[in-house]
Amino acid sequence: MLLLIKFLIGFCALEHLYILWLEMFAWTTRAPRVFKQLPAHLFPPTKTLAANQGLYNGFLSAGLIWSFFIHDQDWAFNIATFFLACIAVAGIYGAFTAGKRIFFVQAAPAIITLLLIYLY
Repeated sequence: MLLLIKFLIGFCALEHLYILWLEMFAWTTRAPRVFKQLPAHLFPPTKTLAANQGLYNGFLSAGLIWSFFIHDQDWAFNIATFFLACIAVAGIYGAFTAGKRIFFVQAAPAIITLLLIYLY
């Protein structure tokens, strides 16, 4: 179970690194193919806003990666729990305000990982 939890923490971290890249560096190139519900003309004028969002996703990823370098397992899980909870809350909010898909892409993996940590 510990291996599965660490794998899911890593998955969430990599997912948010991808979102960082997408929002900070590929907003006008790759993002229009990912966010098809947005009109293409909105991507250039919102590039700075998206980069700001991407930076926050990078912080979430950094927190999860940090948890891998903490030797005390309880403390590592506390750190991971905090950042996973932030991801879950953001994903739930995004599902209500931006699109239901966000729940399944961001919130669900974090919630599943949180449940496994709790059960562990």
